[in-house]
Amino acid sequence: MAGHSKWANIKRQKARVDAVKGKVFTKLSREMIVAARAGGPDPAANFQLRTAVEKAKAAGMPNANIDRAIAKGSGTLDDGVRLESIRYEGYGPGGVAVLVEALTDNRNRTAADLRVAFSKNGGNLGETGCVGWMFDQFGFVTIIGENIDEETLLMASLEGDGEGYEPFEGEDGKGFEIIGFEVTTSAENLENLETVLKGEGFTVYQSEVRWVPNNVLEISEIDQAKSLVKMMDALEDLDDVQTVSANYEMDDELMERAIA
Repeated sequence: MAGHSKWANIKRQKARVDAVKGKVFTKLSREMIVAARAGGPDPAANFQLRTAVEKAKAAGMPNANIDRAIAKGSGTLDDGVRLESIRYEGYGPGGVAVLVEALTDNRNRTAADLRVAFSKNGGNLGETGCVGWMFDQFGFVTIIGENIDEETLLMASLEGDGEGYEPFEGEDGKGFEIIGFEVTTSAENLENLETVLKGEGFTVYQSEVRWVPNNVLEISEIDQAKSLVKMMDALEDLDDVQTVSANYEMDDELMERAIA
């Protein structure tokens, strides 16, 4: 699981408030629509929807937008748009493996947009399965708060079948600094771990499943670093793209130079 947290922290340190807030809301709305369609409109009974709603609230999305997305997903507000979840795979500069998850109503458009984002930045969109074997899915529960007692956290993590934890630093959707810990578990155990941590009184900021590379490439050349950062930004800026995962890491100094 090496590399997952470092890249996550680097992305936060970029302080790149996801370009335009409207883009963030679009991605979150799509996630809630799909979750509501798959498991029903009640967040209390639909873990996927509940985590999507929590992410939307953390990003500062208005309640009206959240309600509208759930209504679209449940069919009570039909806008005629049918979204499907698709995973794309490709390579970045230097052979870096890239995994992209998208929600789209037009897979031809999405594939074309992704192909451009890859090719313009020294990468290429590959065939299904070309890099997927390099990643595994894990669940992450982020708890926030100052002066969290690590002994209590350790015991709660073990009770909830957590596989480890590490410090977390970032910003919420409103630009405020947040600190805490990120607890790791299997993707299948995510809901159970969240329930246990909440039961022990911890404040859960978000729960999500991520693709984690099982090996990473250490980037040390500035030109490759710049190309990779530019490619990742281009991919993440696409409206249809929900998440982008890659199997590389670089130190903070190189990252700062790459985004300068």
